[in-house]
Amino acid sequence: MTTTPLLRPLGENLGTEALGIDLSRPLDAARSAWISQAFAEHSVLVFRDQDLGAAELAAFGRQFGTPRKHALIKYRHAEHPDVSWLTNVEPDGKVDWYGVRRATDWHTDSTYEDELPLLAILHAKEIPSAKGGTMFTDMVAAYAALPAERREQLANLTALHGRHTGPAGERLYGDDKGMTEKQYREVAWPAVAHHPVTGRPILFVNPMHTHGFAGMPREQGRALIEELAAHATQERFVYYHHWRIGDVLMWDERATMHRGAGDYRPDERRVMLRTIVYAN
Repeated sequence: MTTTPLLRPLGENLGTEALGIDLSRPLDAARSAWISQAFAEHSVLVFRDQDLGAAELAAFGRQFGTPRKHALIKYRHAEHPDVSWLTNVEPDGKVDWYGVRRATDWHTDSTYEDELPLLAILHAKEIPSAKGGTMFTDMVAAYAALPAERREQLANLTALHGRHTGPAGERLYGDDKGMTEKQYREVAWPAVAHHPVTGRPILFVNPMHTHGFAGMPREQGRALIEELAAHATQERFVYYHHWRIGDVLMWDERATMHRGAGDYRPDERRVMLRTIVYAN
């Protein structure tokens, strides 16, 4: 690896590779600050050719906040429960069909929680022979491209979120939503968020978890959610990440939506480690 960290674009809008960083070693203050600054400006940041265990991945997450247990108990790492497996493989080696279809529609993670995550990190351990990517869309650019009247409307709206109660959540999961430790109630977040570092406005509505808006009739709210999702996922805003074994990819949970592309042969293994990080 090079000694001086560098950035290299991978996509037109999103997707930036960070060169010259070895995440298996403790990060000194200068490199940690460099990553934080790069991530503030580039909300999908990729480190290639890494080989981390669950403990090391969680340690990297702690550079930015506090890793937290994922809602789905089944996928938690046995020794490090603040890390989970994103996998289509059951313990007996058979295909896990929930793992295959999990997260294959557009969403922002955990907007049904009382606190919002800052970022999430995926580390590729096994990948299919072709495709099997993850897609990200730029919700800062999507907001900026909305008509002025729509931006004005959203500035005064409060979005309502549930675990899989949005239109995409109901389509994708139906009644089989995985086992969690608690029941989730409806939570409300402003439809427009602001980036904590840059202050840029962000369209903060996602079709997996957002099911309406306070004071708006249900069907009208659903139609607006679908309209905003279609707008935000236009090709001009989207980056498709083609995984390589060893990739560590971190993304901003406020400034993006993402989805598994769901385009690989499901009989091929796809195994990743994941952690999600909240403010301290």
